[in-house]
Amino acid sequence: MNVWTNLKKQLNIITEYDVTIMQTEEKGERRGYKPVHRLTVKALDHQDAAVKVFQQFNIADNLPKECNARFISTGDILLIDEGTRGKHYYKLWTDGWQRVNRIHVR
Repeated sequence: MNVWTNLKKQLNIITEYDVTIMQTEEKGERRGYKPVHRLTVKALDHQDAAVKVFQQFNIADNLPKECNARFISTGDILLIDEGTRGKHYYKLWTDGWQRVNRIHVR
């Protein structure tokens, strides 16, 4: 973790993240990820943003009306786009969100 990230956490600096939820056609498939919903999340860091997305998309009443996504489940991917700072991909495993390489999104 870099110095800026540590400082942001210590000072509780909230950042807006551009998050895209990527899912396969059927739950459990390993290929064919497509963007199903895009949103902006205010969070302390990427892990905090992933947790907030997970919480929002696992309660039926919280799902946006225009959303084509199903409930977030193991195997789904979040793309966090920070513009010039890069794109970061996180896949949900049984033990939580883990950063993955772009190659996993096919």
